[in-house]
Amino acid sequence: MITETELVLDKTDLHILRLMQENARISNAELARELGMAPSGVLERVKKLEQKNVILQYTTRLNPVALQQKMLAFIFMKAADGPGCNDTAKELARIPEVQEVHHIAGEDCYLVKVRTYDSASLMHLMRSSFSKIPNLLSTRTTIVLETVKEQQQLVIPEN
Repeated sequence: MITETELVLDKTDLHILRLMQENARISNAELARELGMAPSGVLERVKKLEQKNVILQYTTRLNPVALQQKMLAFIFMKAADGPGCNDTAKELARIPEVQEVHHIAGEDCYLVKVRTYDSASLMHLMRSSFSKIPNLLSTRTTIVLETVKEQQQLVIPEN
């Protein structure tokens, strides 16, 4: 298990993360040029960031409209399996259309982000998948009309 002390990032680590978050396809040679370091030193640092679970994975961001997934919805869910129990969360996370599952404070238990093709496929998802989860008591769905900003990037300190 990695401790908080081991997760301390220096200025070079933060610079690497900034560059990689901007462009995950940046080559090791380009990173080295940008940082003024030897490629071997940069590679070693990147490997350590991966081992410490600072860098979790490399992904490709796809345009949902290009894949006909035009419906974006956020669903507030109330469940019977109380705080600390993850059964419902695990079942929700297994559903392919579910992009995010968050435990939340307040009246509801979960906030779930889903993408589907249209309202009919959203209704099908709710009837065929969500209705089969035994602990779900209720849902409230908010359909997104327009997305102004959506990103996964984190703010990386300038240290």
